[in-house]
Amino acid sequence: MEQHSESLKVMVIDDSKTIRRTAETLLKKVGCDVITAVDGFDALAKIADSHPGIIFVDIMMPRLDGYQTCALIKNNSAFKSTPVIMLSSKDGLFDKAKGRIVGSDQYLTKPFSKEELLGAIKTHVPGFVPVEQATT
Repeated sequence: MEQHSESLKVMVIDDSKTIRRTAETLLKKVGCDVITAVDGFDALAKIADSHPGIIFVDIMMPRLDGYQTCALIKNNSAFKSTPVIMLSSKDGLFDKAKGRIVGSDQYLTKPFSKEELLGAIKTHVPGFVPVEQATT
């Protein structure tokens, strides 16, 4: 009997279209279901609807930044166990520390590689196995 596991839902929150598209392309190639959001407000509504298994959030965003978005996700009892990975173009200790304070699970510096993205998912989503989609 063929085992069919539901594809992992991954949310990518970034105000950069390029970053969203890059992450979405990489993640879809390994069989993930990708939900993107342009900022924290956009994301919060989508999180409630889609219940992603892991969330990548950019720190520098208009309206609601990554720290505020992460804090709101982690303060919601329904989502506090959802891994949140911060994305930043700055590799600062201060940013990493601040990310930990608001409850983020990991910190990736942009530009991130496919390996870093998948590594973060493997670390925080037990049982995730990337399925390389055959590109025809």
